[in-house]
Amino acid sequence: MSSVASAPAAVGRAPLANFSRSARRGVAPRRAAVPPASGAVSPSGFSSRGSRHRRPGMMIVQALAEGADISDVEGDADLSIVVDGDSDAQFTIVSIKATNRPGILQLMKTTLEDLGLNVEKTEVDMEGDLTADTFYVTGDNGAKVDDVYDLANIQQVIKVVLNAHYLKSNQGARPKDSTSFLETNPRQKDLLYSLMDSYAKNDVLSVQKSIVDHVEYTLARSRYRFDDFEAYQATSMSVRDRLIESWNDTQQYFREQDPKRVYYLSMEFLMGRSLTNSLFNLDLNGTYREALKQLGYEMENLVEKERDAALGNGGLGRLAACFLDSMASENLPAWGYGIRYQYGMFRQEVIEGFQHENPDYWLNFGNPWEIERPNIAYPIKFYGNVEIHEVEGRQAFIWNSGEEVTAVAYDTPIPGWNTPNTINMRLWSAKPSREFDLESFNTGDYVQAILAKQRAETISAVLYPDDRTYQGKELRLKQQFFMVSATLQDIIRRYLVTHEDNFDDFPDKVALQLNDTHPTIGVPELMRLLMDEHGLGWTKSWDITTRVFSFTNHTVLPEALEKWPVDLVENVLPRHMQIIYDINWRFTQELRGIMGDDYDTIGRMSIIEEGDGHKNVRMAHLALIASHTVNGVAAIHSELIKTTIFKDFYKIMPEKFQNKTNGVTQRRWLAFCNPKLSDLITETLGTSAWIKELDLLSDLRLHCDDPAFQAKWAAVKRENKLRLAQLVKAKTGVDVNPNALFDIQVKRIHEYKRQLLNVMYIIHRYNALKEMTPAEREKQVDRVCIIGGKAAPGYDMAKRIIKLVSAVGDTVNKDPDIGDKLKLVFLSDYNVSSAEIIVPGSELSQHISTAGTEASGTSNMKFAMNGCLIIGTMDGANVEIAEEIGQENMFIFGARADVVPSLRREREFFNVPPEFYKIVDQIRSGYFGWSDFFQPVCDAVCGAQDYYLLANDFNDYIRAQEAVDENYRNQALWTKKSILSVAGSGKFSSDRTIREYAEDIWDVKPTKRPMPTNPKPYGPSHKM
Repeated sequence: MSSVASAPAAVGRAPLANFSRSARRGVAPRRAAVPPASGAVSPSGFSSRGSRHRRPGMMIVQALAEGADISDVEGDADLSIVVDGDSDAQFTIVSIKATNRPGILQLMKTTLEDLGLNVEKTEVDMEGDLTADTFYVTGDNGAKVDDVYDLANIQQVIKVVLNAHYLKSNQGARPKDSTSFLETNPRQKDLLYSLMDSYAKNDVLSVQKSIVDHVEYTLARSRYRFDDFEAYQATSMSVRDRLIESWNDTQQYFREQDPKRVYYLSMEFLMGRSLTNSLFNLDLNGTYREALKQLGYEMENLVEKERDAALGNGGLGRLAACFLDSMASENLPAWGYGIRYQYGMFRQEVIEGFQHENPDYWLNFGNPWEIERPNIAYPIKFYGNVEIHEVEGRQAFIWNSGEEVTAVAYDTPIPGWNTPNTINMRLWSAKPSREFDLESFNTGDYVQAILAKQRAETISAVLYPDDRTYQGKELRLKQQFFMVSATLQDIIRRYLVTHEDNFDDFPDKVALQLNDTHPTIGVPELMRLLMDEHGLGWTKSWDITTRVFSFTNHTVLPEALEKWPVDLVENVLPRHMQIIYDINWRFTQELRGIMGDDYDTIGRMSIIEEGDGHKNVRMAHLALIASHTVNGVAAIHSELIKTTIFKDFYKIMPEKFQNKTNGVTQRRWLAFCNPKLSDLITETLGTSAWIKELDLLSDLRLHCDDPAFQAKWAAVKRENKLRLAQLVKAKTGVDVNPNALFDIQVKRIHEYKRQLLNVMYIIHRYNALKEMTPAEREKQVDRVCIIGGKAAPGYDMAKRIIKLVSAVGDTVNKDPDIGDKLKLVFLSDYNVSSAEIIVPGSELSQHISTAGTEASGTSNMKFAMNGCLIIGTMDGANVEIAEEIGQENMFIFGARADVVPSLRREREFFNVPPEFYKIVDQIRSGYFGWSDFFQPVCDAVCGAQDYYLLANDFNDYIRAQEAVDENYRNQALWTKKSILSVAGSGKFSSDRTIREYAEDIWDVKPTKRPMPTNPKPYGPSHKM
């Protein structure tokens, strides 16, 4: 009798029933009347494999053994099974042909192991929707199984298991890679696909298994003993596993479709914490919360263990982070590029009112969200000289560098909302080109041996090094070039993978967005790479360069436009200075053709600024000349740059100028950070679709006068205020009254943002309270004033303002006459995580920059989106916020931008309000201490030195503050305005901004990869 089992007729129900009973007691499948054969299925197969990991195959077999009528189970019409114990001397060969459903390979493996068989070798052949898998197996004793009854029973069990899998399988299949380098070895490719043909499971038990696996295998900790920080790390890695699946499949789809891609170049990405954001975007927050709870951990405690990624400072970096979230959610084929700063900007400590900058050791204990790519590294050159050679009748430039470092890639997956797409943020870390100079070390020069390593790593150590010195300027320039050179080399490499050595399609496949002037050195670097490394001519290279770059300007202040001394650029980047000179010469020649010999205008527009014996490279001019589009970031800002800093350019190239009003991601800044308000909005609107389409918030206007809805709204705000009060207590030690009006100004400390005006009003309010009788005082609105933000290390005036805030707070908070009527605190080390508590708990937010100085601002959008009323000037995005939510729902004051220039000219003769000078004199006199230290602060607001017009706007500011008090006394009116503020926030989603960039500037189309078959739904249908 042949020992090949090919038909179930060889065995009836009795043998399988015997198998079912014997399996439960650990006996091999066989007829009771047949003696055990050599190499038969081992009884130990069940007991030895089931103690720690209970296998799905074993569970199915046991379920069948409980009495299922398995001979009648039907399912896959294409299924055929052959169990051959005869043709191979060493192995039993199990061959299946079946409809290819995700998980078949793993299911077969676990089923065979549960039968006590060892899988020694596997072959996978896939064609269309079918798979043919062959397994070479042995029994536990290492010999093949050849007993005919065992072979037939094995076949029968496999049939039942595979049919059940066919009927019940609803797991999403991962896509196959049609661009794989393994096309010459299809069997290997099929095996690699089948090993991971389905996504990680997201039920509670699977999540727990994933977390505990990382505890034991990644962290090498005991699964019985791991603390909150280790639980955070393991949880983050478990979430990252799921992000990597999506990331790999998204990038594979982009390769296959070859769409035009956009690359966002930014020196800052202020990402905040990743755990909660990733869980919400993947719609796994509830699952992970429950999984951790059952393991004995609270999600809130684990979230606090995550350090904010120290990759940015203020609005510029936070905008970039919001844009990445929206690019992913809008399904754009996009990447962000930046620097992996080892210490970030700095961790702010305020000791006795003075700012101290400490390194932010955010990477000391690793970053579980990043993926190091040591295989992706590029050489970055500095210094040296340029040689010119004649090659085939044309000049060839060879840059002989004096220093070289290596840029190594670190990737962070960025998931989108309600989409299977996950895009990438690639950050560069500087490493020495040689890890250690052993030759110098061996010859006794120990210091020199390590200096090269330290010099290299310094490039990516700190965000925005102090550039008051030549060395600081040099380091900052090297940082900017380091980032863009690595980025452009990476982009060109990726392009050439699918386009060989042909750059004709480069502008149709690549869009490069410069986030402010910092990455502008990328313009001559792209020219250098195209000409010197890839052999293109000047004309072709310039045509490509001007078609791929676009430039976002973030300032209206001339002093904020970046410039580099020519001698510095010539020293650090000699080849690039040559290219900049060539660009400038061609551009000025074009200008002469347009305007003749108007050398004044040509000089103003030139990339090279000359004067006082010094030459500078105007980076904004270089960016504008090389970019096909330049945009402002708010309507008023975009108009101002046309009439001020770029007015000469606008006259001759108006077609380049656009507006793209900034936005913020409503997911992090409302749905995730304010869950109670999010739930209330969803309940009221009857849908959570607003989390993607923010315009739907406008329907809240229908409920703004409903007393019941107002009560719910106010209750959510009070709960958020209690959280904020706890943060204030933890950071400052000051107890604040949650019934008081919470008045917030948190942003980068700068004179134009006018934190000083806020402090002067607080002094005015304090003086007024002091002059009142106790009975009069009792009638006043209680107010808690919170100011926060960092001053740049070299910005002396900003640091003095921080000290003044602290000094005034010390006086006010300790005054027994004032009590809870007025409190002032400075919150140190303001960052994204603290903002996620501050923004939901705020009631009044101050955006009070001098009109015409703030490009846009995005914190105003976050506060308005969370029902906080705005007091502010008509500056930046405040103008458009007023248009959307109604100026009557804001507290607007101050001079408008069009009259500010004339007011500055006349400031010396302005009739200053007496109360203003009274406060200045009070500070000068030492009422708040430190009189000498505050003299420069006082001088800066007197006479013509009052550049930001604090005196001019002071009385109107007091009027607006009085209107705040009046409105706050009427809580129904205040709550109504709060609701209307949220209802009018739809325009300020970064999703809208990114759609406009994609359509009007980048010409990039959404590229959404196909949703997995029968996936877990992305995005909640009702609640978060």
